[in-house]
Amino acid sequence: MLKTLRGSLLLLITAIIWGTAFVAQSEGMNYVGPFTYNAVRTIIGGIVLIPVILLFKFTPLRRTLAAKSAFSVKATITGGICCGFLLFIASSFQQSGIKLTTAGKAGFITALYVVIVPLLGIFFGRKTSLKIWICAAAAVAGFYLLCIKEGLTVSKGDILVLVCAFFYALHIMIIDRFNEEKADGMIMSCIQFFTAGLLMTICMFIFEKPSLSSIFAARTTILYAGIMSCGVAYTLQITGQKYTPPSAATLIMSLESVFAALSGWLILSERLSVKEFIGCVLVFAAVILAQLNIKTKSKQTNGEDAYEKEVS
Repeated sequence: MLKTLRGSLLLLITAIIWGTAFVAQSEGMNYVGPFTYNAVRTIIGGIVLIPVILLFKFTPLRRTLAAKSAFSVKATITGGICCGFLLFIASSFQQSGIKLTTAGKAGFITALYVVIVPLLGIFFGRKTSLKIWICAAAAVAGFYLLCIKEGLTVSKGDILVLVCAFFYALHIMIIDRFNEEKADGMIMSCIQFFTAGLLMTICMFIFEKPSLSSIFAARTTILYAGIMSCGVAYTLQITGQKYTPPSAATLIMSLESVFAALSGWLILSERLSVKEFIGCVLVFAAVILAQLNIKTKSKQTNGEDAYEKEVS
């Protein structure tokens, strides 16, 4: 019970950090390109984790946990590389999209990954209930109201963030997979940042012209996104998912969309039209109902394992 509560609190903090990070990411685009921004912040996230891992290795708590369940080196390294590759793709689409849309809209569109996760289970031979299909339809309707403009057009930024949501869904499924194989959460997170950072750095020099002056100008947003959104939040996500049933985990993380909209409203003075607000409500309702459906089903089958077999 205490472990589940701790995991839920870690994921709630993750949602708050990610939601507010949309503001930092949006502001950072005023100074540098998306690959430059992501390259610097993910490498910072990896660097921040190194001393944390070294210190955590020698604490009594760490020794106790290690004694109870030794982690798999192979799963940790493989998981870190796979997660890093997916993080590179997802964050690249997201950062490029944020440059062309608002922080609030980006947060709600990104939250669609919670609906996409069970839908992807179909391709792995998992059954998807009628209620999930209804939630998916509601999410699409919400996306339409939120993003489609007059003349049935949608902004390029909205499409890029939607693609990002798909790859974040894959990212979550991969994390669950390697957690089951007893990967070390902190080390896997550190590896994923350096993997993603390396790929982003290569793209940065190929597609952009980075300069130290522009990076320094965006230092506040980069440091927040690097230390908090990367170094802290992604590690809390991996650690929190270890102690929280997947249904509850994705529900809690979906709250990032709410915090993104609130942050955009409070800090950037972003405004939503009535039509866009209704779209946000539909997307968030679809996300919540999808998780409530899965949670109920997991209870009916008496356990978390049944859920994981269905959608992971």
